[in-house]
Amino acid sequence: MDIRNCSRCGMIYAYDGFNICMKCRRQDEEDFQKVKEYIDENPGATITQVTEETEVDSKKIIEFLRQGRLEIRDEDNLLLNCERCGTSIKTGRFCEKCIVDMQREFKQSIGGGREPENLKNGRAKEKIRVTDRYRNGK
Repeated sequence: MDIRNCSRCGMIYAYDGFNICMKCRRQDEEDFQKVKEYIDENPGATITQVTEETEVDSKKIIEFLRQGRLEIRDEDNLLLNCERCGTSIKTGRFCEKCIVDMQREFKQSIGGGREPENLKNGRAKEKIRVTDRYRNGK
């Protein structure tokens, strides 16, 4: 079992793939629900208004946008930019063009964009050498 300290509150917790403990994750989820409900009731609200009305820090709201949990409606977005090319985006970390480019680059890097030679009909063709074991008298 991997034991770590929560990066937010410092409490010790059993690491489960997240850098924060369950208590902090619950608080994040409560904050997200507050923000989501406020935005649903006030669709044209700015980040400043949302922060003031929900008492959720603007950094946390931007984090929700980066995670893709919220989306900016305004076409003239000055808040989020693609981390790769700098284009203005509404949600997430990358623009659609960069996502497509990165997927293509990834596919090419792992197999040249084609199926590896040892795969046939979705099953791996394995070669096993057992003759050496019998030659050595084992």
